[in-house]
Amino acid sequence: MAPVPLASHRSVAELVARFLQRRGVDRIFGLQGGHIQPIWDHLAQLGVRIVDVRDEGAAVHMAHAHAQLSAGVAIAMATAGPGVTNCVTAMANAHLERVPLLLIGGCPPVPQDDMGPLQGIDHVGILAPVTRLSRTLRVADQIARDLDKAWSIAEGDGGTPGPVYIEIPTDVLRQTVPPACVLDEHLAPKSRPRLQPDAALLARAAEHLRAAHRPLVVTGRGARGAGAALTRLLDASGAVYLDTQESRGLVDGAHASVVGAVRARAMQEADLVLVVGRKLDYQMGYGSPAVFKQARFVRIADCAEELRDNRRGEVELLADAGLSLAALADALSKPSATLDTAWTGALRAEHVKRAAKYAEAMNLAPAGRDGHMHPNRIFAALRKVLAPDAITIADGGDLLSFARMGLETRHYLDAGAFGCLGVGTPFAVAAALLHPERQVVAITGDGAFGINAMEIDSAQRHGAKAVFIVSNNAAWNIERLDQEMNYGGRVVGTTLAWSDYAGMARAFGLHAERVTDPARLEGAIRDALANAPALIDVVTTQDALSSDAGKGLGWVPDRQALTAWDEAEQARRA
Repeated sequence: MAPVPLASHRSVAELVARFLQRRGVDRIFGLQGGHIQPIWDHLAQLGVRIVDVRDEGAAVHMAHAHAQLSAGVAIAMATAGPGVTNCVTAMANAHLERVPLLLIGGCPPVPQDDMGPLQGIDHVGILAPVTRLSRTLRVADQIARDLDKAWSIAEGDGGTPGPVYIEIPTDVLRQTVPPACVLDEHLAPKSRPRLQPDAALLARAAEHLRAAHRPLVVTGRGARGAGAALTRLLDASGAVYLDTQESRGLVDGAHASVVGAVRARAMQEADLVLVVGRKLDYQMGYGSPAVFKQARFVRIADCAEELRDNRRGEVELLADAGLSLAALADALSKPSATLDTAWTGALRAEHVKRAAKYAEAMNLAPAGRDGHMHPNRIFAALRKVLAPDAITIADGGDLLSFARMGLETRHYLDAGAFGCLGVGTPFAVAAALLHPERQVVAITGDGAFGINAMEIDSAQRHGAKAVFIVSNNAAWNIERLDQEMNYGGRVVGTTLAWSDYAGMARAFGLHAERVTDPARLEGAIRDALANAPALIDVVTTQDALSSDAGKGLGWVPDRQALTAWDEAEQARRA
């Protein structure tokens, strides 16, 4: 779509549409309403694809996945009142995940302000705590400038990337702007500068790595796009490596540094931890000495939120991850003589052994007492079917734990640190639309699926060739198991019906199948991929205890997320 020059007065709505077009937006996600119709109409006239959804929160989830997979800013739109407020949870999720997206909301005309207008509520105040910026744009002549500012803040210029909310009153959308008030500098795409690492701090970081006996590298969101430089550093330092769900696939699983199956031991025994673009949140034990018993830290990130939380670094590099890792690799060139190769070798050997054992066990996972299959059978079948470039999404409570261990794909999204259930279906729709040539599979618990189940209709209407696999155990099972084990067996409000999700999918025109025999899984997945969009309803047991449930995640200990870490934390404080 070639940009059209602005030669005459244009409405604010048209300027918004043309701004998005100039920034490379060719698809938006939303649910139409009168307050945003002027923008919606101009986007359609410009040929921007509109993915209309069944719930506004799902539109934000789709924009979230689109931004993650495209490494750009994504756009969602919602009309005023409940249209915007339906987006709050999805915006909070994007905020915690630091995802660059722009939600454009509608709001009542200015002359009706504070008079009790239709769908009038303080959207800006509601969304302010979960956005990088939340504003009402009321001045027509400043629209291009304001959009440029919103876009830049979403990208993280001068700070942390994340979601931005803007709204424009409908009467302002209909106002016109003279060409002289629209500067091309506000419309044209911008190249974001990469933060160069400080040479002195780099030298100090290299010294710490050379002196370490048991170095560990951990990555997060901020390391995305730096896979090649990261691998070079691992080769040069000899460090062992742990990814997180934010950084899955940056390093080949066959690399000698990868020790994910012995994560707890690596964290406990490392004497230096290089943290790259990752918050030390609950999933990292807050960086506590109770979890990292011997470690000092070196931290690299291009935003302060991933640099200084909970544990300070001996060196803190506010810089681009790729540039910093490449420079460190050059400075080290080869592993130091101080490296404890017996330790790194032992961790890698144990990782390989455990991973192989787990893979074998998945294929043989026994049925539960109820006769239904173990959810690991789903992941065993997927390993036989998925292509190397497949995109997988995991969604659920208990199921997320099985997925983290069972899925090997390098392109992976899940419910994130917010634990935002319901993302699986909309994430998969967005992924399939962005990458129609690749396999896209969402594996979701039945509880999580129900939150945005209607978006299978969006998949069908828009031709999103995703496969939705529902692990149907008729329960919110991590909570049900917590009640069963820790509350005297009083199971209350955590069971569901054995619903026929395949029947639901067929009603919307999807290919669908219910599977009760694990021997049928591989064939069912192949058929679904060939006939996507498709849904497979897999009846699974309630008896499967996930590692998260076994470690106490559902129980919610006092000081740490997992029981063992909590006990160590309590002992440290005693």
